[in-house]
Amino acid sequence: MSQNFHGIVPAVATPFDERFAIDKTTLQELIEWYLASGVHGISVCGSQGEFFSLNHDEQISIIETAVRTVDGRVPIYAGTGAVTTQESVQLTKAAEKIGADISLIITPYFLSPSADELVMHYKEITKSTKLPVMIYNNPPRTGVNVTPTIYQRCLEDANVVGIKDSSGDITQICEYIETGARKKLLFAGRDTVILSTVLHGGSGAISPAANVFPDLVVRLYNAIRDNNIEEAGRLHDILLPLRKAWALGSFPVVIKEAMSLVGRSAGPTRPPIQSLGPDAKTKLSKVITTIQAADEATQDNMQHKGKP
Repeated sequence: MSQNFHGIVPAVATPFDERFAIDKTTLQELIEWYLASGVHGISVCGSQGEFFSLNHDEQISIIETAVRTVDGRVPIYAGTGAVTTQESVQLTKAAEKIGADISLIITPYFLSPSADELVMHYKEITKSTKLPVMIYNNPPRTGVNVTPTIYQRCLEDANVVGIKDSSGDITQICEYIETGARKKLLFAGRDTVILSTVLHGGSGAISPAANVFPDLVVRLYNAIRDNNIEEAGRLHDILLPLRKAWALGSFPVVIKEAMSLVGRSAGPTRPPIQSLGPDAKTKLSKVITTIQAADEATQDNMQHKGKP
């Protein structure tokens, strides 16, 4: 399993045009850019992809476009989570039929399901599909936390193959591993914990920052796997300001604004989220420029060291 699902997977931002319709051409172009940057998978219809603003047909269309564009080069992680079990089952069945490789299923949001209800939710979904199912835990957004105990119960179902954790809680990530999940998938959902997660035995990251700096995030992962901890630490520190910049605007607009600043626009976010104001854009531009300069300096330094 880990041989197929690992590494850096961009949490792809869904491109919209000026009328907020899905821009499939730009989605294809972005996917090709990510693949050329060396990513290990493509994740669509997640939080950064504004899945919460998409209707059923739009989600299916995005998954179809991703599957067709990637054409088997890397795995497709299809976000098929929903508020209700029934809707998530329908989306997961559709993703399987389209040809996605794994379903990424966020916990029901708005609701506050009990531990028993969460376990039942995932069991009902896995019964409906042959796709491997990965739990998506994002308590800051959903108000629901998949504790290590709940996760361990879900793992009793063989078709639950792992978890993406966006809690940012390294202790919880370590406890996921300790509960017997060492042979399961464990992806960081926050860019600030990629280094720690992979060092602790995690599979990689489904990364928001890889929308903006895919090559840099891939190099971070490769440095960790090569046990080049000094280089990994440098790259981690270079990326850190981008995560801190999330506070400049409402989720998830900052990623799209940052993509525009590096010449890879994914268009606007859907209302009610608005674009950044002038002051916030100026601050974000400085963050992007600082990251680009630091990354360039790091690469120049590595090339210099490599010279005889």
